Amino acid sequence: MVAVSAIMYWLIGNIKTKVHNAVIIAISLIFSGAVGNIIDSVFYGAIFDDSTNKVATLFADQPYGSIFHGKVVDMFYFPIWSGDLPSWIPFIGGEPYTFFQYIFNPADAYISVGVALLFIFSKQAFPKEEKKVQE
Repeated sequence: MVAVSAIMYWLIGNIKTKVHNAVIIAISLIFSGAVGNIIDSVFYGAIFDDSTNKVATLFADQPYGSIFHGKVVDMFYFPIWSGDLPSWIPFIGGEPYTFFQYIFNPADAYISVGVALLFIFSKQAFPKEEKKVQE
């Protein structure tokens, strides 16, 4: 929560100084991802039941945890293609394979994209102060 407060302060400061829009978007993505992870951790254990092998129930009679003891439950899984790879492919050929097999959390994706944008626009995000030459 302290980090989210610091990110919000950083975001507001950058908006006031009118930095590059990509930097504001990057910090906004990091901020929203952090807030999303906090919401998952704080509240989801108290309002959802266990979602193992089924869809979780909102406002369940028997939630799986208590407040501040939740798990991240907002996950996405989009397998695009599944099948056996040709045997001529080195190391993984002839084996079953699923393209985009990973399950991901949108909040973590926001943070990752935001950090990547900060790297790309690092000169705008972290400008170097030019030293004034004394005459």
